[in-house]
Amino acid sequence: MKEPILYKIVRPIIRIGMRILFRPTYIGLENIPKEGRFVLGGNHTNNFDCLLLMSSTKRVIHFLAKDSLTKGFKKIIFNKLGIIPVNRSIHDKAALNRAIRYLEEEKGIGIFPEGTINRGEKPTLPFKIGCVKMARETEAPIIPFIIKGKYKIFHNCLTIKFLKPFKVKQDLTTENVLFMQTITEELIEKRR
Repeated sequence: MKEPILYKIVRPIIRIGMRILFRPTYIGLENIPKEGRFVLGGNHTNNFDCLLLMSSTKRVIHFLAKDSLTKGFKKIIFNKLGIIPVNRSIHDKAALNRAIRYLEEEKGIGIFPEGTINRGEKPTLPFKIGCVKMARETEAPIIPFIIKGKYKIFHNCLTIKFLKPFKVKQDLTTENVLFMQTITEELIEKRR
């Protein structure tokens, strides 16, 4: 599959915009591979999280996102950005299979395992199993990330940290729990 042209055009603009408006701190960028398949998975705090991830690497990230983004006039834009639409009302096997195909072609996937923006008090919502499933089926490393802080214009209060990659080796349920614990513990640590 060809890389989405619109993504390559807007990514530098997004990177500059993020640096000017939100001034994020990027930690652990060396953990994102320069080539080969990978899955970025972490907490979801805001609609801007995808833009923050896009601004973190020159690699194209194919995000799994709610299918409503590929309906109506938005369809043209989001399809050209290479997103993978997910029907969140079902276990969307088609979206999972498409993500697996991208990984098999040595591409990068971005996913928020919580499935939605966390607006609650807990550090994370329960993780859905799709992230560890696609990683195990393709032997792709998962690069956990945490987003901490607020998207406040012209403030330096936003951080994205990429943790060490890991490969799924145990059963999916165990790996999913460990993955969620890694993210949760890192978020709790950041609060101290």
